[in-house]
Amino acid sequence: MGFFDLFKTPEQIKSLNATDFKAAIADKTVQLIDVRTAQEYAQGTIQKAKLIDCSSQDFEQKIEKLDKTCPVAVFCHSGARSMYAAKLLVKKGFPVIYNLKGGIMFWR
Repeated sequence: MGFFDLFKTPEQIKSLNATDFKAAIADKTVQLIDVRTAQEYAQGTIQKAKLIDCSSQDFEQKIEKLDKTCPVAVFCHSGARSMYAAKLLVKKGFPVIYNLKGGIMFWR
């Protein structure tokens, strides 16, 4: 793996704008994950989103419990943490991950 591979987005990750993300999560099989902190989550989230803080020590154990046969949609405040989480989901074998481009800031 070369240096520039670190900046490539794996093909399993689809970064979507708010409109396309909304359409993607309308699918009942999509697992919607808010990777922000509990404090941020308490200030408002996307309906039906499950909180799994990507900065928590048990983050990897929690994502292992998700269904690998269903798509996962992730979001954070601005998109950086959710991209980190999405790349980890790829490593864990999840085939389809939706990332909210720009985070919840662009959702509202």
